[in-house]
Amino acid sequence: MKKDFVIRILFIEKSVEEAEQIISQLRNAGIAVRPGRATEIGQVPALLDELEPDIVLFDPSAGIPLRELVHALDAQGRDLAVVGLVAQMDNQTVADLFAGGVRGLALGNQPRQLIAVLQREFDALQTRRQVRLLEAALRESERRCDALLDSSNDPIAYVHEGMHVRANQAYLDTFGYAEFDDLLGLPVLDLIGTADAEAFKNLLRAHSRGEKAEASLPLQARRADGSNFQATVEFARATFEGEPCLQIVFRRQQVDPALLEQLQRDPVTGLFNRARTLEYIDEAVAAAAKGKKGQTLLLVEPDNWQNIVAGIGLSQADELLAAFAARVSQRLGAEDMAGLLADHTLGVLLDTRSDEDIHRWIADLQQDVASGIFDVGAHSITVTASIGGSLLGERNANAELLLNQAGQALRNAQSQGVGRMELHDPAAREKAEEERERYWLQLLQQALEQDSFVLYHQHTISLQDAEGEYSEILLRMNGPQGEVLPGFFMPIAEKHGLTGAIDRWVIGRAIDMLKARDGQGVQTTFFVKLTAASLQDAGTLPWLAQRLKQASLRHGQIVLEMTESKVVTLLRPAQEFITGWKKLGGRFALEQFGSGLNSFQLLQHIDADYLKIDRTYMAQLPQQPDNQKKIAEICRQARELKKQTVAEWVEDAASTSLLFACGVDFVQGNFLQEPQRLV
Repeated sequence: MKKDFVIRILFIEKSVEEAEQIISQLRNAGIAVRPGRATEIGQVPALLDELEPDIVLFDPSAGIPLRELVHALDAQGRDLAVVGLVAQMDNQTVADLFAGGVRGLALGNQPRQLIAVLQREFDALQTRRQVRLLEAALRESERRCDALLDSSNDPIAYVHEGMHVRANQAYLDTFGYAEFDDLLGLPVLDLIGTADAEAFKNLLRAHSRGEKAEASLPLQARRADGSNFQATVEFARATFEGEPCLQIVFRRQQVDPALLEQLQRDPVTGLFNRARTLEYIDEAVAAAAKGKKGQTLLLVEPDNWQNIVAGIGLSQADELLAAFAARVSQRLGAEDMAGLLADHTLGVLLDTRSDEDIHRWIADLQQDVASGIFDVGAHSITVTASIGGSLLGERNANAELLLNQAGQALRNAQSQGVGRMELHDPAAREKAEEERERYWLQLLQQALEQDSFVLYHQHTISLQDAEGEYSEILLRMNGPQGEVLPGFFMPIAEKHGLTGAIDRWVIGRAIDMLKARDGQGVQTTFFVKLTAASLQDAGTLPWLAQRLKQASLRHGQIVLEMTESKVVTLLRPAQEFITGWKKLGGRFALEQFGSGLNSFQLLQHIDADYLKIDRTYMAQLPQQPDNQKKIAEICRQARELKKQTVAEWVEDAASTSLLFACGVDFVQGNFLQEPQRLV
């Protein structure tokens, strides 16, 4: 499941606590959820209209008959997946639920299996939706192609099993036929000169079988009156009335091959340009889908490119890139391809090779680049290369997926230092992930020992003229090639029990900065994230009390914050911690507020001062009136409870105006201010 999707789930569930637990498990797995819940069949139609769910999670013990539920879903005419939620599976339960219309079964007491089933059903749903869009697009394309066919000046025909099934007027005119009925059922071979008939027949047969063959053939064509003319025939796979066929084009004037080659090349590096490189990738993907093995896409970049260009001057950058590309080209085999995909990113498509040969090719290229001296203008420099790539097979035979996998591998390689490589291989994913985790764990331990963390802050702007400055504290870590975002290292820190130590480092630095700002007469409030480990650590509150006493800060200058989904799963320890924290003069904020089934019910147990509205409501806010109403309702209820609201991820002026109208107290986002280093 793509992480940038919001999955909408309608719970048919009698227990709100169990539903919240599932929502929390999904969010902890990095999956954004928009939930709804029905406890009786009469609620289902309204929730279907309001939520427009992707998945219905059905608990048979909820009291709603499956037959009535499926009937209500069918009445809406929407394509969605019904997943049964059971405590245990037996043959009769499985048979009854599948016969009733569920697509999958999930065990409520097995989170990993539950998440896997929901991911599978959501991915299948997205695939079905995409297929329908593609089918519609295909029908429209075929309609347009048919219209273009008739208006084209090129002689074009569709051939099935060697016979004409469609031809345009230009084709009829070229070969001297008055109407298509004269061609219908006529073998295309009858229009080819005797000397070229055998070569044409072999090429036609190869294309019909889907074999690798030349796309064009120069030959002598024959008109109806027996006269001949020179032409180049081009082949392309097509469909006609749903049946596979070949499109054949007779061109009387051939494009100069040298000119065509020149148009496909990048003028700086001499490699193929981006458009032609993407075409090669598409062709490789198509071959992989048909079973071809051993292909690999690599992305190659010179390390520290910006620093190098700054040193040699922008005017010499093209010369260096050309020399770098030449080193890559020298390593290519006869069937390999290299092209320029981005500013200084080279794409290399290796043809059939074993895993050992691929790793050897990469190592040889990196050694060749690193050991050489590049003479650029008056400069003589050395360069290293980072390489990321992905093996290509049937499972990832999709151009977009392949490029994303190779791109992620390149970013992972660059995050580990210079001259590194990473190769995406689904068969070795677990082993590579373990090795990467060990590496990041070592970096984390070094960062804690050597103070290699860095703090940033992003202003939180008051829309209600609150006094003083407000900022969100953001954490970064110094890595081998610059600062690293917490999304890379915090999951590993959590897995290995380091989040508590990181929390103390961040809070300690924040307290020091607040003390310094107080000395300068700047009234400041910091929002600081707190992890579950610190919340449950009995030593956290005594440590905070000591640090606050030493700094002599005013009450409310530090606002600790946690996500709503985390607090729901740690309700009792969260209550105890927040009570103790408030006695010390601290304040508390709930992040992702409004993402649960009944967020305001949580406030009966958690005394939060700030409600940070779930960021999914901010996406394209001016075009989402339902989200505007939801935000306004959250603000109304918050005011009644004397809570302040914060809108995060605000990205445009129109959204800011709408949030002000909704009654939001604070806004935060890159549109208002990019994060800045805290000094």
